[in-house]
Amino acid sequence: MKLVECRQMTKDYVDANDKQTGVTTSVLKGVNLTISAGEQIAILGQSGSGKSTLLHILGMLDDPTSGELLIDGKSTSQLNETQRALYRNDNMGFIYQFHHLLMEFTALENVSMPLLIKGIKKAAAIERATELLEQVGLGHRLDHTPSQLSGGERQRVAIARALVNKPKLVLADEPTGNLDKTNAQQVFDLFLKLNEENNTSLVVVTHDTNLASQFDRVIKIDDGRVI
Repeated sequence: MKLVECRQMTKDYVDANDKQTGVTTSVLKGVNLTISAGEQIAILGQSGSGKSTLLHILGMLDDPTSGELLIDGKSTSQLNETQRALYRNDNMGFIYQFHHLLMEFTALENVSMPLLIKGIKKAAAIERATELLEQVGLGHRLDHTPSQLSGGERQRVAIARALVNKPKLVLADEPTGNLDKTNAQQVFDLFLKLNEENNTSLVVVTHDTNLASQFDRVIKIDDGRVI
């Protein structure tokens, strides 16, 4: 079952300092890509190859210049910003190299936040967030703030937050870039475990070829093209 489909997708940027002459940089060049439900995909490529740009478009955080992005069989060009935001909150999880946790809130509060925004009752949100934090081995850290957690623990909180809504798709951009080898492997093992348990599609941008090789499929991007 197709969850996401890119059709001849391109992305160009106009030089902010040279708009008068219309100098553009082509970042994505006719990308065709299909992501199935429950599939695990690693994206490899050099810096500047277009990996992060592709991830942002898949998450409807940016629009392609041309071509088409379909999610659940529907073109995202038909969705307004409110519809996109609702879909993201209900069906997508995002994980970044820098965890982007809210530093003044506890781990439990950080993970509960997407559910509370969605309108889930507080008791149910706390129950679900607690369950996820226990799954990632942080049941004893519920009341700790990010400043009281190690780098690996913070990233596990970020993973729990991304999965708390039981999303169809998780998009991760260099999620282990700031972790040592042991913690990086633990995070990837956790990704794969939760992917299998929840049938969540997983798309991870990484430079680590060893970790990428553990995924169902490895996609390489070179100069804006999938090769």
